[in-house]
Formats: sequence, C-alpha cells, structure tokens
Amino acid sequence: MSMQNKPKMVEAVLFISEHGVCKEMLFPEFEALLDGIVNMPEFADQQMRAVYVLINPRLMIRAAVFFYLDFDEKGGPDRGWNIPLRHLAERSGRGPDMGAGPIRLACRSQCPVSWHQMHLWDPNLTPGQNDLVLLRDAVKRNQLGLLVEDESAPQTVAAERLQVVQEDKWFAPNPAKDDAVKVAAKLDQEHRLKTAQLIKQQRLRLSTLAQQHNEELAKFRLASDEQGSLQLAEIQALQQALQQQAELNANLKIQLSAQAETFQSGRQEMSQQLRALERHSQAEADILRGQFDAELQARIAAAVAGYKEQVAIRDVELAYRNEMDNQLQLEVGRLRRERDEFASQGGDQILERLAKLGMVFVVYHPGAGHLTIPLQDIARYQDNPLAYAAAKCFVSETQYSQWLAHYQQPNCGGTLPSGERCGMSIERIDAPSRFVTGDSNCCAGHKVNSRLRTVG
Repeated sequence: MSMQNKPKMVEAVLFISEHGVCKEMLFPEFEALLDGIVNMPEFADQQMRAVYVLINPRLMIRAAVFFYLDFDEKGGPDRGWNIPLRHLAERSGRGPDMGAGPIRLACRSQCPVSWHQMHLWDPNLTPGQNDLVLLRDAVKRNQLGLLVEDESAPQTVAAERLQVVQEDKWFAPNPAKDDAVKVAAKLDQEHRLKTAQLIKQQRLRLSTLAQQHNEELAKFRLASDEQGSLQLAEIQALQQALQQQAELNANLKIQLSAQAETFQSGRQEMSQQLRALERHSQAEADILRGQFDAELQARIAAAVAGYKEQVAIRDVELAYRNEMDNQLQLEVGRLRRERDEFASQGGDQILERLAKLGMVFVVYHPGAGHLTIPLQDIARYQDNPLAYAAAKCFVSETQYSQWLAHYQQPNCGGTLPSGERCGMSIERIDAPSRFVTGDSNCCAGHKVNSRLRTVG
C-alpha cells in the first residue's frame, strides 16, 4: 500500500428513516448538497434525521452528531441551516463504546452548545431498535467504499522507538505468575470500562426518556389550559346573555305592571262615573258608556302606536348600527391589506434579501434559550414575542409571563398575616413547563398552607 492510499479518518453523513439508514454520503458530498449544487427529491418537503460520523481506518465510529435537516418541496436543504458539525463533534462528551473505545457523542440531551440543542435529536437506545447499532452495521458494510486498514498486516515499530530493558529485568523470577496478574488486571480493567460504558448508556437513555416525557406533559398541559380557557369564556358569555335576558324580563314585567295599574285605575274611575250617571238617566248612561269604550279604545290604540313607534325606532337604530359595523369591518380589512402591502414592500423584502444571503434571525428568551426564527414567523414574533416564546416552551402565554416574573426575581409571592408580601428567596424553576402558580413561587410555609387550603 502506497503512502497516497494509506487509510485515514473519514467524515460522512448518514440519513435515517423509519426503516433504517436510507442514504450515505461523504462530507464533501454533504457540503455540495448544502451549497445547492445537488438536490434530494426523495426527501422533498420532509424533516430528515441525519448523523455526522467520524470513521477510523478500521471502519469504526469515533464521533457522532445527531441533527435534523429540513428539505423544501423541491428536495433542496434549508438555506438557514448552519450547525457546526465538526465543532460539536470535537466539543461533545463521551458516549458508548462502539468497538474502538468511547465515542464523542452530541445529541439533544448532550449538547455542548445550548442554542443548537433544539436542532439535535436523541438516538433510540431500545434493544432491537438501537440507532447506534444501525449506524455501526451500516459503516461496517462500507457502501461508501472507504480504504480499510489491513488488521492482519504486521505492525512495524520504528527503530528509534525500540528500547532495551535493563539487564536485571531480563529474567523474571516467575513469568507465569506475572502473566496471570497482567491478564487478571486487563480483564478487571475491561470489566470496569464495560460497566462504566453501560452506566453511561443507561443514563443517556434515562435522560432522553425524561426529556420526551416532559415535552409530552408540557403539550398536554398546554392543550388542557387552552380547552379550559375556551370553556371558561363560553360559560362567561352564557352567563352574560342570561343576565341580560333576566334584566330584559324584569323591565318588561315592570312595564306590564305599570300598564295594568293604569288600566285598572282608569277602569275604576270610569265605573264610578258610570254608576253616577246611571242614577240620573239611562240615556246618559248609554252615552257615557259609549264615550268610555271609545276613550278606552283610543288609549289602547295610542299605547299600541307608541310601542310600535318605539319598536320601529329600535329597528332603525339596529339597522344603522349593523351598517356601521359592516363599514367598520370593511375599513379594518382595507387597513389590514394596506398594512400587509406596506409591510411586504418594506421590511419583508429586506428580511428576505438578508435570509437569501445566509443570515439567521436568532433571539434569546429565558426558558426557551436561543430561538432561530424562520422568515415566515418574523411577523408573528413581532406581534407577540412572549406568545411565540411560550409556544416554543409548550406553555400558555399567561403561565410563561408568571414564570418569567418568578425567574427574574425568585421570591415567595405569599402574603403574611400583616398583609405584606413574604418575599423570601426560593429555588428558581428553570423550565416554564415545570412552573405551577401558587406552588413553584411560594416558600415552604406558604406552599404547605396553599396545599392545606386546597385539601380542606
């Protein structure tokens, strides 16, 4: 084997689907993919799981970085993708032993750079579905055609590295015993290394499962809070409508009672006049009876006309209000279109040009860390940054605001018997999803009191 064909460490990128390793390429090919020279139509409009691996001449993995890569509808990679794979591989911690000693492993639960954590994923370490085993077997198949070191070739040692042992150590008193001691020490060291690697692998698996459980729990809590908020708003709307209907019924009852009293008093007055006239003459009584009936009908007609006029006025006012509402809705729609048009003609074009030049918009929010904001989410982030950060943490905006106040000043929010705020320093909750109002922001005494009140 010549010096030019001598095996050396090789960088490669492997794509993993539901059925295992589906694509393998050397790192220069991956860089050409990122530069847009080639596309991957089979990955169009998908988010693929990929692994950057460093392979030694014996086809064994020495470092691995598990990351996500998004593809557009044409199979081109995300233009804003900028994860430093080599840097993460060099800075990452120790991982499992894949045949050549512990590897350097960078994943979501073990990331040396915090703001890249959200773009990484954790390998599945379940027996029978272990992603590390899939990678090891794929590299062993050597579909990339790498130069392999011949293990059967004798290992030559340079002359300058050869040393002569001192003469008093040429003859050992008991070589068999020394060999046995060395073998036992070697077996004990190998056992310790295997045990340590197994513990490391189990800890990594436990941290991965805990993080997945926390994310699912945060999603369920967010969905429950949103559903509770919708139901509470619906109940409040129904209660308000019921109260309005009750007030309307009470007003109508008052009006009916007043009208009944008016008609009763008028009937009594007319009856008295009628009895007085009947004493004089029957003819005058008939005349008065007719006048009474006519006046009663006139009053009833006047009252009916008055109510009809009021109803007509209300109908006109209602129609006018509806017309004004429609005009206002049209005006709001027009203003929104003008705003979108002005926004598209101004800042969005600048942002789009910056994004095409490779610029990435990164912001930092406590609890969410450094967030990479896609171009299409810039407007939504500008409208409500807290809501955007809360959504990334899988909590509601209210819970995120309460947690942020606690995170900035971790003091007890309980109330002393004197009415003053407790203000005792408490342990800071770093994750918004684990923050519970009334519990996480209270000291031990107020936390116990709140629980006792809840149980009672």
